[in-house]
Amino acid sequence: MTPATQLLKKHRVPFEVLSYEHDANAHSFGLEAVEKLALPAEQVFKTLVLETNAQQLIVAITPVTQQVNLKLLAKACGAKKVQLAAAQKVENSTGYILGGVSPLGQKKRLATYLHSSAKQFNIIYVSAGKRGLEIALDPNTLLKLCNGKLADF
Repeated sequence: MTPATQLLKKHRVPFEVLSYEHDANAHSFGLEAVEKLALPAEQVFKTLVLETNAQQLIVAITPVTQQVNLKLLAKACGAKKVQLAAAQKVENSTGYILGGVSPLGQKKRLATYLHSSAKQFNIIYVSAGKRGLEIALDPNTLLKLCNGKLADF
């Protein structure tokens, strides 16, 4: 069990855990999940931790098929600029390793932004906090538990 699944159980919300054998040579963890679990790519979301120009960490949850528009994300969070955070900062603030960062159950609660395309689905898939483990859940539940906001980025 990961901190993400513990949080979901604690709040008694419906979710499903899906697992697959992670390939250490995989370059895109999200696309690996799409392929190995035969999921619709537009419903699988990756969790990125970024740093603002004010050195605040934020979380962006976006479809694995898309790149984050850094200017739009900066605007959504009220910053001048954002960039991907260094791996060590990500691991220290979330408690997860890269490729297994879940938006749920992080060590420190960070401002979280969910790509607005998620609202068209009843179920989306996000990392469960470990490479090779995904959680299927309602995007509204995810927003509520992360105290997140929908945004276009």
